[in-house]
Amino acid sequence: MKRIITYNVNGIRAAMSKGLIDWIKIVDPDIICFQELKAHYDVIPLIEFEEAGYNCYSFSAQKKGYSGVAILTTTEPDNVVFGMNIKKYDDEGRFVRADYGDISVVSVYHPSGSSGDDRQAFKMEWLEDFHQYINVLKEERPNLIICGDYNICHKAIDIHDPKGNKNSSGFLPEEREWFTKFLASGYIDTFRTLHPDTTGAYSWWSQRFPSVRLQNKGWRIDYICATNTLADTIKEATIYPDVMHSDHCPIYASFDIPL
Repeated sequence: MKRIITYNVNGIRAAMSKGLIDWIKIVDPDIICFQELKAHYDVIPLIEFEEAGYNCYSFSAQKKGYSGVAILTTTEPDNVVFGMNIKKYDDEGRFVRADYGDISVVSVYHPSGSSGDDRQAFKMEWLEDFHQYINVLKEERPNLIICGDYNICHKAIDIHDPKGNKNSSGFLPEEREWFTKFLASGYIDTFRTLHPDTTGAYSWWSQRFPSVRLQNKGWRIDYICATNTLADTIKEATIYPDVMHSDHCPIYASFDIPL
């Protein structure tokens, strides 16, 4: 059984200063997918990761202190792909893939549209291009595990106040419709597969008001999705809301697969 975690760390150096590496050593997953590293290669704490038993494959944004994704793995992959070969997205460091035999693990960071209309338009364009890209990839690599910050709450059960946020980026009808279409094209949301009716299961809380996380007024925007071909291999799926190195929390799933 292989254990996978995805975690938007909101700055890898800040998360490390809050005890991230100690937590990793305790939980001891086989693969960790990070998003929003906010760090270039030369300041990513590779030595600490290596000492904990992980190879680190990171893909940073061109802009300093922005975006960036990584895959930490105890097993060396057969192949690693950095980016999607689409410059406007790769410049923002949003995609890295590791191949293990006939299984691929992706760490992806979907854009946020909350800063304004231009970025919302960019997000919607990304979503369509990403969907097309991943469907083509699925033809070549049919067993995909797609981990990351999707920046979308799919359904009302995934957000604390669906009525109050109906016009908020991350819960817009067109974003939720995209997620529905994405899943319908051959993917599963591992958490909802095992916990279809669980409420109050969130992965991000606004930092504007400290009480929001204490009151669990959150959003579930981080996911471990997988192709339908792996549906029968999913053994566990959970969320760790009490882990606080970031404004997000880690998401976990285990699969009965060889890596």
